[in-house]
Amino acid sequence: MLRPYRQLAGVPHLPLLLVWTLLGRLHAPGTLLALSFLVAGWTGSYAIAGLVGGALVVGLGIAGPLRGRVADRSPASRLLAITAVLYAAGLATVAVLPSLLPSGAWPVAVAVGFATGLVTPPVAQIGRAAFPRLATGDAREAAFTVEASLQELLYVVGPALTAAAVAFADARVAVWLCAALALLGTAGFLVALRRSGTDQPVARPEHEPRHRSLVRDPALVAALIVSSCLVASLIAVDVVLIAWARDQGRPGLAGVLAGVWAVGSVVGGLVAGGFTGTPNLTRRVLLTAIGVAALVPVLPPVLEPSPWLVGAVLLVSGATIAPAIATTTSRIGGLAPDGRAAEAFGWMVTATTAGSALAQPLSGALLDSVGPAAAAGAAALAGVGATLVALRVPPARTGVVTP
Repeated sequence: MLRPYRQLAGVPHLPLLLVWTLLGRLHAPGTLLALSFLVAGWTGSYAIAGLVGGALVVGLGIAGPLRGRVADRSPASRLLAITAVLYAAGLATVAVLPSLLPSGAWPVAVAVGFATGLVTPPVAQIGRAAFPRLATGDAREAAFTVEASLQELLYVVGPALTAAAVAFADARVAVWLCAALALLGTAGFLVALRRSGTDQPVARPEHEPRHRSLVRDPALVAALIVSSCLVASLIAVDVVLIAWARDQGRPGLAGVLAGVWAVGSVVGGLVAGGFTGTPNLTRRVLLTAIGVAALVPVLPPVLEPSPWLVGAVLLVSGATIAPAIATTTSRIGGLAPDGRAAEAFGWMVTATTAGSALAQPLSGALLDSVGPAAAAGAAALAGVGATLVALRVPPARTGVVTP
């Protein structure tokens, strides 16, 4: 069972690149939290804080394919250096706005947040595009699985660092901390990328139309839809947990339950990563849908459960998340044309952003009108939709991509 991990560890440069792929994104989960504290303290409105954070996320999603296209056609380190500096400068600018402008000038923060999202360093998509250039077979699948599993820890460590900065200093310092983490993490990833020899773009086939859009590839589009539906399902569950915990009068319980879910995902991902052979995308996505559906009968109005019961279900169902995400990510990379993997993963950013944007208001409407069980049911239906589309996703294209 450990053979894929031993193969991964034996691939030159891949373990270090994998580590920096994660460290380069450590800032991301805490950034929205830091901005929420900052803007809410400035304006007295969490709605406005949500607009600023939402503008950053929208910018991230819109520019994903463009950043990937640039990385596929020029040295990735150049793009990383430029975007890291601009992104850190954008966050630093937002941090000082409350000291310079009255609260009524909050639209300026929305505009700066959107511009900052446009220049988010594309660490994840460039890192994922590099994995197949360094490894094949079980080692390649193990790399995607480890990345999908350990990224769950980012959603624990990142917000914890932000919360500590707010507690011991203030929200402005927390935003600056996120900017510094983005700058340092991207710099470390840049160095690891250059040492691995995957900084330069891959030569594209001469017969491929130069300006052909990737979204005209039905197989790749199907894989992107799977990713979008899968993320929509998971985001909906996050919303359900927050709402249910608040209804219980214990908002902190949402963080505990999310942590239990993340632990299940990490364990499930690391176990699945030890399997050899090509993973079955449809089966793994279906298991995730079943895991989400298991929440329906243990939530109001179907049942008034104890947190222990919900936590137990989350721990078991969480074990299906990382394997499904890893297989979907690997399949998108495998279906991307030679020399356009970073762009494909940029479209994945756009797809998952869209899934998240659709899931949150729909879940909120169901929570208000029916209850948590209905919102969890909608999340399960999104998982079923992902499963049905996964049936149409063909195996990854064969061949080894070389620098």
